[in-house]
Amino acid sequence: MTQYTEGFSGFSVRDTDAAAAFYGDVLGLEVAKNEMGMLTITLPGGATVMAYPKGDDHTPATFTVLNLVVPDIDVAVDELTAAGVEFERYDGMPQDEKGIGRGKAAGMGPDIAWFTDPSGNVIAVMA
Repeated sequence: MTQYTEGFSGFSVRDTDAAAAFYGDVLGLEVAKNEMGMLTITLPGGATVMAYPKGDDHTPATFTVLNLVVPDIDVAVDELTAAGVEFERYDGMPQDEKGIGRGKAAGMGPDIAWFTDPSGNVIAVMA
C-alpha cells in the first residue's frame, strides 16, 4: 500500500487577499500566503486546506467546500451574522429564521447553516 506523508484539500478563490481577510479576520482561522499567492488555511485540529487564485476564471463551488464544527450553532450563527456573514436559504430545506437547519431534533443529522466566502464558495457551520 502506498504510504502518504500528508494530505490536504483545496479550492479556488477569485481574490486571495479578500479570501485571506475573510478566513482570517471574519472566521478567525490561521491563514498564511505563500510566494505563489496561494493560501494555507489551518483548520481547528491542525489540518490545512489550500485556497488557490483563479481570478476571473473562478467558478464558485456548488457544494460545501468546508465544514466547521462548533459547540453551539446559535452562538456561532449570531457571531458570524454580527461580523457581516449572510446565511444561505435553500429551497426544500427547512431552516429557521437564522438560516439553521435543525437536523438534531428531527434525528436527521447535525444542526447546520450555510454561507459563502467572498468568492461564492459554500461553507457550513454545524453542531
